[in-house]
Amino acid sequence: MSGSRKRMPRRIADGVAVLIAAVVAFPLYWMVLSAFKPEGELLSSDPRPWTWAPTLDGFRRVFTVDGLGGFFVNSLLVAAAVVALSLLMSFLAAVALTRFRFKGRTVLLLMILVAQMVPVEALTIPLFFLMREVGGVAPAFGLNHLGSLVLVHLAFSLPLAIWMLRGFVAAVPDELEEAAKLDGASRARFVWQVLFPLVAPGLVATSVLSFIHAWNDFLFAKTFIISATENQTLPMAILVFFKPEGNDWGAIMAGSTLMTIPVLIFFVLVQRKLVSGLAGAVKG
Repeated sequence: MSGSRKRMPRRIADGVAVLIAAVVAFPLYWMVLSAFKPEGELLSSDPRPWTWAPTLDGFRRVFTVDGLGGFFVNSLLVAAAVVALSLLMSFLAAVALTRFRFKGRTVLLLMILVAQMVPVEALTIPLFFLMREVGGVAPAFGLNHLGSLVLVHLAFSLPLAIWMLRGFVAAVPDELEEAAKLDGASRARFVWQVLFPLVAPGLVATSVLSFIHAWNDFLFAKTFIISATENQTLPMAILVFFKPEGNDWGAIMAGSTLMTIPVLIFFVLVQRKLVSGLAGAVKG
């Protein structure tokens, strides 16, 4: 009897976890279901959480969009550039803020924290004018160029990445660096050959967040890529199915489903490191 009582809190916790997972996963399920539903069921006033007549018409309409392959490549280039640059810059910044003592360090940390609190929507218009001015000096990073998206996403990804990596860098004992110095290793060698592999789980966790932020972006892609259709990203391809005479919800859901596939693949590839990375960030 006592054993069953001890297991009761665990069962309740498991039940609550399953319930939360079901609530979180339901929108994803509904999106995939809607992608396969025929038009009649999508527009029905009595929606059902299943379909007996699945169809691929929505996916066929998505693949007829002009320049879809180019949109996909553009999104992939932006996301890859943001991930690579954010990992490098956030790692170096985390090392500097954790391993070095300098004047203004606390103020800089507070500024990084405050930067995470500013709503993206509040900065869209100022960033538009900023990118316009940047384009006059460096056209590759101005409006209508993918470089503008990389710069903006990098600016929003770095604060969170730096804060997450600080915990991992701080968890590496100073004695390890002293031992490396005694063995003749320079500080640069210690950072890249010892410290970098040890904080790899944190790097993976921050890379996932940076990738999702850049891959799913619609606001900045719509704002900064004005007339250069060849530089538009994948979310813009779905925009063509929003029409004044009626939205093509089947194609919209099919396009959204296709957009989630690269994210899922990325999760599968890094899932082992991701779990330990997020756990380390919470402990840090």
